[in-house]
Amino acid sequence: MAGNAWRSTVITTLYDKPQIIAICAIQTVTLIPGDGIGPEISTAVMKIFEAAKAPIQWEERNVTAIKGPGGRWMIPPEAKESMDKNKIGLKGPLKTPIAAGHPSMNLLLRKTFDLYANVRPCVSIEGYKTPYTDVDLVTIRENTEGEYSGIEHLIVDGVVQSIKLITEEASRRIAEYAFEYARNNQRASVTAVHKANIMRMSDGLFLRKCREVAENYKDVKFTEMYLDTVCLNMVQDPSQFDVLVMPNLYGDILSDLCAGLIGGLGVTPSGNIGANGVAIFESVHGTAPDIAGKDLANPTALLLSAVMMLRHIGLHGHANKIEMACFDTIREKKVLTKDLGGNSKCSEFTADICRRRLNGNAILS
Repeated sequence: MAGNAWRSTVITTLYDKPQIIAICAIQTVTLIPGDGIGPEISTAVMKIFEAAKAPIQWEERNVTAIKGPGGRWMIPPEAKESMDKNKIGLKGPLKTPIAAGHPSMNLLLRKTFDLYANVRPCVSIEGYKTPYTDVDLVTIRENTEGEYSGIEHLIVDGVVQSIKLITEEASRRIAEYAFEYARNNQRASVTAVHKANIMRMSDGLFLRKCREVAENYKDVKFTEMYLDTVCLNMVQDPSQFDVLVMPNLYGDILSDLCAGLIGGLGVTPSGNIGANGVAIFESVHGTAPDIAGKDLANPTALLLSAVMMLRHIGLHGHANKIEMACFDTIREKKVLTKDLGGNSKCSEFTADICRRRLNGNAILS
């Protein structure tokens, strides 16, 4: 599956060829619109997919935490049944009320479907000016354990212990995914990010598994680097990095740092790859309740995540033309939402993408 993941710098423009007819089965995808601006950007993606004639049928489900037997938090059964059946999901941002008693919905989804690999490609977008112009890297984050295992308890009043869980199985699995991704996407190197100099047992185990897996991928260069050194080098020269693999907390922080290099979470796609063929693609920005319902949201992150989804299921032609239409709109700078430097509405930005060669002949995928 890694080979189908998003790769912006390799684009085959098939949609200029006339009279090429695609024969594609309709793929049903579970759509979780999310909260805040989620429904608006989800609608934008559906409109663009319709204009592109992408063979996708949406099955919309809402996700809010509910208490199951024994008081255990769970996602609604209809949402779980939809994902179990369809295997592929697209998700907008979800809110988690602070101190409301229930866990992060994103964390709950990862645990429910064993979404063990978070993949975030960060590639500079032509026409969207940032201090960096040559970013082209991928962060691959172990998604199920580490400090986010949720193992915390009160020792005595005023003292809380949080346990960092690192396992051999999860470390090997994420390392294998990273190297497979690199090989299948013509990436030259994988860097393991760690702090094994301090956390010798936990990060030491993670690093040891990365080293062992690297022995089976001699065609991919393997390096290892401390987290703090990676952060320093990243802001100095991100072009020195290619694929980076790391435990959960480090990945949460570093993937956002990398998103900042290309303009922020509003233009950064994300995919979560799980066991048994399940995958959920998502926008990782917030719900932006201050602009919700005002037609001001930027749908780019969710749209590019949906492009990742199309490539994951093998619909490369549709993915290419949707991605190109999005990038063309951004590069021309005529119809941009406020966060992209313009004054256009979400609906106007969406309409501009839809009019760009999306209504032409069908293409091979």
